Amino acid sequence: MAALALLPMAASAQAPDPAILVNLPRDLSPWGMFMAADIVVKAVMVGLAFASVLSWTIWLAKAIELIAARRRVRAAIGTVAEARSFDEAAKALRDRGGIAAALATAAADELRLSAGALGDVKERIVLRLERIEAAAGRAMIRGTGILATIGATAPFVGLFGTVWGIMNSFIGISKQHTTNLAVVAPGIAQALLATALGLVAAIPAVIMYNMFSRWVAGYRALNADASAEILRLVSRDLDRGALDRRRQTAAE
Repeated sequence: MAALALLPMAASAQAPDPAILVNLPRDLSPWGMFMAADIVVKAVMVGLAFASVLSWTIWLAKAIELIAARRRVRAAIGTVAEARSFDEAAKALRDRGGIAAALATAAADELRLSAGALGDVKERIVLRLERIEAAAGRAMIRGTGILATIGATAPFVGLFGTVWGIMNSFIGISKQHTTNLAVVAPGIAQALLATALGLVAAIPAVIMYNMFSRWVAGYRALNADASAEILRLVSRDLDRGALDRRRQTAAE
């Protein structure tokens, strides 16, 4: 009998005040939870949304830039492969522009500066071409480090917002003296929304970064192929010149 008498008292202790229920958020959509969240949680959500937009902007800009650059290099390799001499290839590449034109210009400049010089001119040309290739690779990957940063930090930023929101929920529980799920659930849902936004920002950023890493590696390989084709023409022209000089010496 005593236990039965205590049941109404326990139920009344768990039952929320009707005034509390009136003040609870009714709109539990993502936007409604954002508007009802704490200022710190709101700041976290806004930052994560901005990071997500930034990731997609970088992806679009770098994808367009990289696809166009790869097409230009492939076309330049075809042009060099069809050329009969380095001068012919250099003239065609200067009209096209891009990294291949810079490679051809560097090779031509070194040939001009090395006229009459001792040593292997091809080694000096290779050094010039390697520096241009490295600069092109660095320029192409510039900006993608932001994707790696977002992918690594966004889940933790979202987790910070979740922890802060759950702390506020527990503080509200202590102030309202109730553990009723209707009172606790909205605050926890708002807090978990921050973690969800962190994952939404991080997962695409990691995928984009890995994708760009593969694409840039392929782009660098294409640049190396273009350099090899240009060096092949230079070597052929140099050998032809040496052969012609040997023939002239033999004829004399």
